[in-house]
Amino acid sequence: MNMPVPSSNVQQLAPEVLTQLDADVQRLSANRERWVSTTVVERIAILAEIKEALMLVSKDWAETASRKKGIATGSPLEGEEWLSGPYTVMGYCNQMMATLSQVQGKHHLDSVALRQLSNKQVVARVLPHSLWDHLLLSGVTVDVWMQPDVTLDNLAHHTAGVYDTASTAHKTGKLGLVLGAGNVAAIAPLDVFHKLFAENEVVILKMNPVNDYLVDFLIPALKPLIDRGFLSIVKGATDVGQYLCNHPLVESIHITGAGASHDAIVWGVGETGVVNKEGNTPINKRAITSELGAVCPTIVVPGPWTTADICFQAEQVATQKLHNAGFNCVACQVMVLSSDWDQKIQFKTELERVLAAAESRPLYYPGAQDRLDGFLVNNPTSHHVARKGVSDLLIAPLKADSSDAAKTTEVFAPALNVMEIVSSDPEAFLQEAIQFANTQLYGTLGANIVIHPATIAQIGRQRLEDMLVELRYGTIAINAWTGVGFLSPQATWGAFPGHTLHDVQSGIGVVHNTCLFDKPQRTVVEAPFRPFPRNILSLSFTLLPRPPWFVTNRKGGILGRLLVAFQYRPSLLKIPRIFFNALLG
Repeated sequence: MNMPVPSSNVQQLAPEVLTQLDADVQRLSANRERWVSTTVVERIAILAEIKEALMLVSKDWAETASRKKGIATGSPLEGEEWLSGPYTVMGYCNQMMATLSQVQGKHHLDSVALRQLSNKQVVARVLPHSLWDHLLLSGVTVDVWMQPDVTLDNLAHHTAGVYDTASTAHKTGKLGLVLGAGNVAAIAPLDVFHKLFAENEVVILKMNPVNDYLVDFLIPALKPLIDRGFLSIVKGATDVGQYLCNHPLVESIHITGAGASHDAIVWGVGETGVVNKEGNTPINKRAITSELGAVCPTIVVPGPWTTADICFQAEQVATQKLHNAGFNCVACQVMVLSSDWDQKIQFKTELERVLAAAESRPLYYPGAQDRLDGFLVNNPTSHHVARKGVSDLLIAPLKADSSDAAKTTEVFAPALNVMEIVSSDPEAFLQEAIQFANTQLYGTLGANIVIHPATIAQIGRQRLEDMLVELRYGTIAINAWTGVGFLSPQATWGAFPGHTLHDVQSGIGVVHNTCLFDKPQRTVVEAPFRPFPRNILSLSFTLLPRPPWFVTNRKGGILGRLLVAFQYRPSLLKIPRIFFNALLG
């Protein structure tokens, strides 16, 4: 993580490093006003240039990231690096270009379907939004829910404020520091884009040492911004991050990482940090936004599942745990089940089978083994799921009335807790599971709900939405994984609103959000429950046995490459090959 260190360590920076950092910061600061005055047409042109540059490095980017994470050449798991790297960055460019082309007068909202929940909250359906969405993501929806004070009448007023010519907000120009995460390749560039296009700030990006090899691809891909003096990318250890966090020309900070890193920036380290936090005397008073992870739940609602349903959803939950080797801030850490569900044992057995059979890969993220050792100490009754060529995956029971550290500590490694709730009624179970997640699990980044369509019908769609209102998470996925929200730039990404510097949990603010909603509350992703299409003519990969992000998809690498090429230049001629490989996935 980008953990700041005591100021004395700054003296250890080599003079040439300090000189270069200062030159980068001064150049960016001098271009703040020029970025603010950059027209919408120019911004669209920059994004178009980035797409061209990105396509040239996308193959080397995905393959290098795969090798760095221990994924074998030709493995289907290469698809993870295509999708969570070039694909998502390319998708942001497309979506932001579409928004900017109509942002004057807020006309980009004209084609966004709007509705209200029973509590009058405004919901914007941001996906599907195009022919391509309907073809490639058939059945998947992404809704952005607004904060309660946003109405249908004032939504435009609370959208794209930075582009509102009648407003003076965001017109002075700022220099922001982005501290990039070390686990997922797209995080740093997407955070940079948000600072630039949603907050009107020029950016210095400090990469995490874990994945600073990405600089070799980010610099050429983002060259249109770098050459114009609106972005600089630097490497370095925590001393570089600490120096930049306290540089007098840096006016804001965005961090993706751990809560401890955030608190070290704001309050200081060690006993000094504790005293400062207790006394409300931050050492860094810059505006700071953050995405800091959580102990994320997957709630499996009891229902009338077939054997095929159980097999498919076991692969889905396994993906939520093992995608990126388990090093995701929204990896499933607590699976919530009904103890009275008559298919509970069958589902757990199938899930363990999938986890054991998943392709092995090393624990590439620093400290993983130490965190697994700590998990074992806190969960001495852990069950070991043996995996070929890699350390065991740990599964441990969790009790509702315990003060188990698993409820408050993000394990960030291949370990899973299972919480069982005594209830056979789906609605009562879901209500209790929501209460458990809200009150006992740390953080509010993402929550998953797996629920059969017959069970939704039993509960009622409106009642289900009323229950979701109470589930306080920044992204909720129904029959999907919240990671799909991350991959969708139209969605918002971040914690549920309300955290503070004193109790930051999953962070403050959101990123992505290419529709530029100024007051979003959460994103809700929903996908079809069944693994097979109800209409045989609907050959979308999301309705076929395995979506391309599943760790079990046999064609993941090929699909990732094809989908990047499609995002670069969408064409109906590219669809058949995508569908063909999806059928074999």
